[in-house]
Amino acid sequence: MKLHTVHTGNFKLDGGAMFGVVPKSIWHKLNPADDNNLCSWAMRSLLIEDGNRLILVDNGIGDKQDAKFLGHYHLHGNHSLDGSLQQLGLHRDDITDVFLTHLHFDHCGGSIVRQGDQLVPAFRNAHYWSNLRHWDWATRPNEREKASFLKENILPIEASGQLKFIEPLDGITFGHPDITIRFVNGHTDAMMLPQINYKGRTILYMADLLPSIGHIPLPYVMAYDMFPLTTLQEKKTYLTEAVNNDYVLFFEHDPVHECCTLQQTEKGIRHKETFKLSEL
Repeated sequence: MKLHTVHTGNFKLDGGAMFGVVPKSIWHKLNPADDNNLCSWAMRSLLIEDGNRLILVDNGIGDKQDAKFLGHYHLHGNHSLDGSLQQLGLHRDDITDVFLTHLHFDHCGGSIVRQGDQLVPAFRNAHYWSNLRHWDWATRPNEREKASFLKENILPIEASGQLKFIEPLDGITFGHPDITIRFVNGHTDAMMLPQINYKGRTILYMADLLPSIGHIPLPYVMAYDMFPLTTLQEKKTYLTEAVNNDYVLFFEHDPVHECCTLQQTEKGIRHKETFKLSEL
């Protein structure tokens, strides 16, 4: 098995929304905001190469939305999904599985592309993996989360016949003994986190349970989370498990740091070492 970081680009989100109840006087030291209170965030996917399978975990925001929509998120940087795959000698047609942690637009927008008047899968040879509980949540969204679940990102996957569902059982394997799936429910219902045994280490893809190193302290919970107290408990559980077992955390949105390990300190669990995935 080989793991590769796939950078799909950067975007901006409101710093206050990203850090919830934490005051700006504190969080701006972690990720400085611009004059509009917007902070830069990565959209960092993971590629799992194993035998004949190429499993892409999330795929960024995509580029099919109109200029008005994309203008809200200020896409920037030199990275793109296709460019990152090309650096690995790959094309999107090589991908066999697209694993979607959840269906918010910045995680699944690259799943679908426009071809003329049609919306079609960007990965035409891949199965797309979600779970029925989250799929139902996303396709019948509540009013607060509705803006994050865009029909054009989601419904064409089902129409293509390439959609597959994973049973929502914590710790279920994903067709490989070294890949298991963890389920969390604070950010959105039934979000999936891949946990991978790799080179003698356990790597946990954090998705939006822990967007960045700056979110490690327990009270640092996003205002975007549907159930913040659930997130708080999930963070406590996972961080304790991770520090006790020396997990490597892989960050999807941290603008600087790809991975870190953890340590127990007088202030609670904090990051220990930071490094790139390729350094493992």
